[in-house]
Amino acid sequence: MIEMSIARIAEIVGGELADITADEAAATRVTGTVEFDSRAIGPGGLFLALPGARSDGHDFAPAAVAAGAAAVLAARPVGVPAIIVKQPGESGRGVDVSSGALEFDTDGSGAAVLAALAKLAAAVAEELVAGGLTIIGVTGSSGKTSTKDLLAAVLAPLGEVVAPPGSFNNELGHPWTVLRATPQTDYLILEMSARHLGNIAALAAIAPPQIAVVLNVGTAHLGEFGSREVIASTKAELPQAVPASGVVVLNVDDSAVAAMAGQTAARVVRVSREPGSQVDVWAGPVTLDELARPRFTLHAGGGETEVALAVHGDHQVGNALCAAAVAVACGADLDQVASSLAGAGPVSRNRMQVLTRADGVTVINDAYNANPDSMRAGLKALAWMARQHPGEPGGKRRSWAVLGEMGELGDEAITEHDAIGRFAVRLDVSRLIVVGTGRTMNAMHHGAVMEGSWGSESTMVDDVDAALELLQAELAPGDVVLVKASNSVGLGALADALVDVDGAADAVDRNAAR
Repeated sequence: MIEMSIARIAEIVGGELADITADEAAATRVTGTVEFDSRAIGPGGLFLALPGARSDGHDFAPAAVAAGAAAVLAARPVGVPAIIVKQPGESGRGVDVSSGALEFDTDGSGAAVLAALAKLAAAVAEELVAGGLTIIGVTGSSGKTSTKDLLAAVLAPLGEVVAPPGSFNNELGHPWTVLRATPQTDYLILEMSARHLGNIAALAAIAPPQIAVVLNVGTAHLGEFGSREVIASTKAELPQAVPASGVVVLNVDDSAVAAMAGQTAARVVRVSREPGSQVDVWAGPVTLDELARPRFTLHAGGGETEVALAVHGDHQVGNALCAAAVAVACGADLDQVASSLAGAGPVSRNRMQVLTRADGVTVINDAYNANPDSMRAGLKALAWMARQHPGEPGGKRRSWAVLGEMGELGDEAITEHDAIGRFAVRLDVSRLIVVGTGRTMNAMHHGAVMEGSWGSESTMVDDVDAALELLQAELAPGDVVLVKASNSVGLGALADALVDVDGAADAVDRNAAR
């Protein structure tokens, strides 16, 4: 963050000083990071006192100051130097971050601190942009985190990059990421998520992007939005926020995204897996290696180069094309882009991480999130890897799909889970383990059975422990296992347990060999 006095921060957020005099606030500067976890605070930092589901950040304010925090941003006095922000006059609301849910109490204290955080981030972003910072926003129903990681890789040769860890993409993670930028930062990448119309517009107002990327319009959070049309309108808020001097990168293989070209004043760069009269960046024929890592010819700006991705799954081609388009718009040459993409393996935890154990069992850990589109992409990658049997052309490894619930699908939940069960059977997945016994998981199991599963091909288990017990008893050398569900199901722990065996530690090196 920009170094700033406590007095100046109080002025920006409209807060009042507590347990610190005006002279002390003017003389004391925040020189460290802004944190909502008191364990992460360091010297000169600013601590955010947020009420959570199991504890209240206000209770940890003294510990944060003892650890070096210059001050606390809070909704009430905490006995140490603090900036107190007023209640917004409305009930609090839950915020989901990658480390867990922060459920704000009903007196609105969490919302007050969040509103102040947004004001501070907006002021910092404005100053940094004036100094030359380029802000890049990424949205889409799926693929945001993977694309964010690829963007960070392709922009790194051009300058200092700040990007959020994991999926910090909401009203807490977004301004928190903005405040990681400093005067030395050249590129700030922001991943933008939404659950309601207007969410992305609000995030974009905090840190207006000069470059926007829209990946796709799917059915994630359909239960919250109500229709795919509303999802499309919400995603379109990002290109609408880009000024005429900026750039909007659109994946035109998605018709709803392609239609956004008419909703922005900025220059539009269209990307596609196929060449076309209006396509600016595209891929030549795509092939996959034995671990479903794509290879293709990248075409952009009148040139071309060969690309071999280090990430897994055919669906990563579109993500890589969008990242390449941004890099070219920022001045990178194609060879530089190809080299960066080749070195950009999976970064964010539990997202298409592929590890092969010493016994030859391959585990695809994609347990962080799930919606119908990403679930199909994961199953396709599983089916492909199972068909690649070294030394036996046409051979097939046994495949396991360990799937949990896809959240926030509303009235479409039963239909979508049924369809995924059927899709797994159509891909000839050897074994389907359905984790959970609710109506949606019953629908997934029933869909598999009705599509043609027989005997124990599709099995329902009560929970993660039961799934792990079954796998440990029946996995054989050479099997391929996909673990995927919405994060709340907790299948990430199952994936960790599957690779936490002797010999798993060397899997990354062997899988990285080209």
